[in-house]
Amino acid sequence: MTIAPDRRGFAKGLVASAFAGLALHSRHVSAAMLAEGRGFGATIADPAGLLDLPPGFSYKILSQYGQSMSDGYRVPNSADGMGCAVLPDGRLCLMRNHELGPEELEHGACARGDGALPAAFDCIGGGDALPGGASTLLLNPDTLAVEEQYLALAGTIRNCSGGLTPWGSWLSCEEDVSRAGGKLGQDHGWVFEIPVAPGRIVKAEPIRAMGRFNHEAAVCDPRSGAIYMTEDRGDSLFYRFLPSEPGALHRGGRLQALAFADASLTDTRNWARPTLPTAGWHAVRWIDLDEVESPRDDLRKRGARAGGAIFARGEGIHGGDGEIYFTCTSGGPARRGQIMRYRPSPAEGTEGETAAPGRLQLFLESTDPEHFSFGDNLTVAPNGDLIVCEDRRGAKPDNWLRGVTADGKVYPFARVTAATKCAGVCFAPDGRTMFLNLYNPARTIAVRGPF
Repeated sequence: MTIAPDRRGFAKGLVASAFAGLALHSRHVSAAMLAEGRGFGATIADPAGLLDLPPGFSYKILSQYGQSMSDGYRVPNSADGMGCAVLPDGRLCLMRNHELGPEELEHGACARGDGALPAAFDCIGGGDALPGGASTLLLNPDTLAVEEQYLALAGTIRNCSGGLTPWGSWLSCEEDVSRAGGKLGQDHGWVFEIPVAPGRIVKAEPIRAMGRFNHEAAVCDPRSGAIYMTEDRGDSLFYRFLPSEPGALHRGGRLQALAFADASLTDTRNWARPTLPTAGWHAVRWIDLDEVESPRDDLRKRGARAGGAIFARGEGIHGGDGEIYFTCTSGGPARRGQIMRYRPSPAEGTEGETAAPGRLQLFLESTDPEHFSFGDNLTVAPNGDLIVCEDRRGAKPDNWLRGVTADGKVYPFARVTAATKCAGVCFAPDGRTMFLNLYNPARTIAVRGPF
């Protein structure tokens, strides 16, 4: 099985060289930069009113909310984070999250009163399964026909994003910290691990050692086995989980928070003043966290008191070729978003990292809402540019997929003309197809063109 954690290695000769030098100079995003980004050309209006794309690009709707799936359930709403892998038989597998809360039973995979799934993690009052979770799509790699589609994880709350692992699993993360009691039988706020293409609903147990907090996304470094996680809070931390045994996450490990070697650097948000400059690299250290199951939902606060760096709503994360990028949706003085870049130590997660620490860079900080606003999920295109989903809210949000070049220039790639956000952007490992979700009503889309 080939796993593509948003795939940065599918064409090393082309992509790795381009990405190795990404962001040598961090940049503020301004209106003037739009003309500097090379892009793919102006978008063409979509007659269907869903997605405007540049010349030469086209899309296909693969799956949408309410459709019957192969297992008899229906496609849930609120499609969010997603990853793509290649199965041994050559088919593409999309693992797709659904960000649904207890109050949204009618938007889940089961009709109300018909949702007592035996594999569900939690049920409302012992009856209907909570509607959050994940679903699986198996695709013909050439025609993109959906050959199978089924529910893979059920009974969870607001599964926002997640990440693929090198050992063939999908980490699905809850962006909710509800406690057991009332109609809920379980605490929430966990990471769940399910196999890629499980073929059925999986009875998944939370990986408690990875912490209980408002999870957003996760990415695994295949070299060290470390898993990095973001937290969608205005005062969030950036987490690292060092498993006791890579590939066996339920056997435990250490949860840590990123801190700067320079103790004067603690707040990366730059809301009141430019605490973290937009150029240069900053050595980091990692702080061990205790009481990681955090019944009081105070993990981030305790980590910050211990010196952990604070981030402005950590969201999408992407890793590969020795670097990790993650968005901070409301970072910067304009509160329109930042992209951070982390370069792990050659001795990441070992005693040797003290002498050769990992480093963090503020790669991009938006000052102009017209050209980059509330960046969320992100991936990399075959040409080496980042592709970032916007998450603007409101009745007419006007969300875009933005491209960010190797030298930090921003350009518009595609416009979501439907009144929703885009999410879950990822590429097939061969780079031919980009996948993304339109959030509500949920539609999973494949895009092909001259990437």
